[in-house]
Amino acid sequence: MRRGSPEEVEEENSPVEQVALTVPTGDDPSTPVLTLRMWVLGTASCVVLSFLNTFFLYRKEPLTVTGISAQIAVVPLGRLMAAALPERVFFRGRPWEFTLNPGPFNVKEHVLITIFANAGAGSVFAINVITAVRVFYGKHISFFVSLLVVLTSQVLGFGWAGIFRRYLVEPAAMWWPSNLVQVSLFRALHEKEQRRKGGMTRNQFFLVAFVCSFAYYIFPGYLFQMLTSLSWICWIFPKSVLAQQLGSGLHGVGIGAIGLDWSSISSYLGSPLASPWFATANIAAGFFIYMYIITPIAYWINLYKAQNFPIFSDGLFTVTGQKYNISTIMDSQFHFDTKAYEKNGPLYISTFFAISYGLGFACLTATVVHVLLFHGSEIWQLSKSAFQDKRMDIHTKLMKRYKQVPEWWFICILVASVAITMFTYEYYIEQLQLPWWGVLLACALAIFFTLPIGIITATTNQVCSRNSRLEYHHRVHHGVLVPWTSCRKHVLQGIWLHWPTTSPSIPARF
Repeated sequence: MRRGSPEEVEEENSPVEQVALTVPTGDDPSTPVLTLRMWVLGTASCVVLSFLNTFFLYRKEPLTVTGISAQIAVVPLGRLMAAALPERVFFRGRPWEFTLNPGPFNVKEHVLITIFANAGAGSVFAINVITAVRVFYGKHISFFVSLLVVLTSQVLGFGWAGIFRRYLVEPAAMWWPSNLVQVSLFRALHEKEQRRKGGMTRNQFFLVAFVCSFAYYIFPGYLFQMLTSLSWICWIFPKSVLAQQLGSGLHGVGIGAIGLDWSSISSYLGSPLASPWFATANIAAGFFIYMYIITPIAYWINLYKAQNFPIFSDGLFTVTGQKYNISTIMDSQFHFDTKAYEKNGPLYISTFFAISYGLGFACLTATVVHVLLFHGSEIWQLSKSAFQDKRMDIHTKLMKRYKQVPEWWFICILVASVAITMFTYEYYIEQLQLPWWGVLLACALAIFFTLPIGIITATTNQVCSRNSRLEYHHRVHHGVLVPWTSCRKHVLQGIWLHWPTTSPSIPARF
């Protein structure tokens, strides 16, 4: 086991306290990693989680099966394979010598399996694109074209993420809070600890937390589903419209509403337990101001005829509050029909939805400004010195002992992916309605926002809203350069929305 002296470790340890307390500073380079059980369990975890999360994607409250589920499930399977597989060495003494069972199931195998699982656990936004075009608009996209759209959007993110390793992985300040949860679990499952008097080992704490979380969820999830949302104001005044607008967690702003269903709590922003306190407090304060102050005031002063529509809704309405029929303002080629729009009148959205878009634009701008002000000099120094002269913590130094994937590999992946994407969208222009230069524009905008969004994610565990980035692109692309089409809008989401969201999450697995 290679480990620095206590003084060296203390001097070089991560400046982030949570990392220094959680991530071990030792390493054993002789531990087998690329084993048969790693490939079998890793591939199976990736496939199963990808299927489950895509299947549950269509729920109103998305149910996400995280990589932690696979991280726990593969431990008994890995140890079973270690006990059952033969230890015979094949082709002994030759360069391709291998064995089905190199020894006990170890933590490095477990980490790689979990990386596989995390890769499959992430959502594929292009699936939403294809679903919307085929179901909502009734437009045909063949299976082969759909497959190309999904694959190209995924691989684009991998190529660009590899190039950003220097900025999003190696600096000690980029600590990826959500990863510490899995690191703690790895240590609990593999390290032997001496129980302190009056305390618990990691393994004991994990078992207690596991039992408590199961007992907690069984009530709102199965036995008493009413606990999912407790809107007590609506109970007291069941016939009051004002009470419904204020207290309903489903149709109002949810003042006083309490949700005990953990899937509702973590569906969209992830687990609050994995985020730093300052990030969670910032979100809570912003939510309070947005939902409990700005939205009600804008509604009750009837801003932009707000009282003609529900206070909380993601629907589209006419000026009288009726549902807006989108199909009436599109022609047979799914192009925007200006004359039909003038005939049907302007489109309105609820107060909540309008303000959410406005704050989304503010968030996007604030992300770029924050990164420039607080991380601009560091980004510049990393670009100039290629990181070699930069102080590294102990964890980055340990990883430097291993041969890294060359950066030109990622550049080749990126260039090839962009070329294939351009060919796909140009060759199948009738189905996708996006010219090759539209792909380049979407890629350019995505490149610009990947680094700032990645830095925010790496330090706070929060991601900038997709909707604000989508609308920003619509203003640039559809409003200025080319005519608007619904299909073009959606296929661009596969690049413009998916890339800056997926790319920052991929370096977290490096």
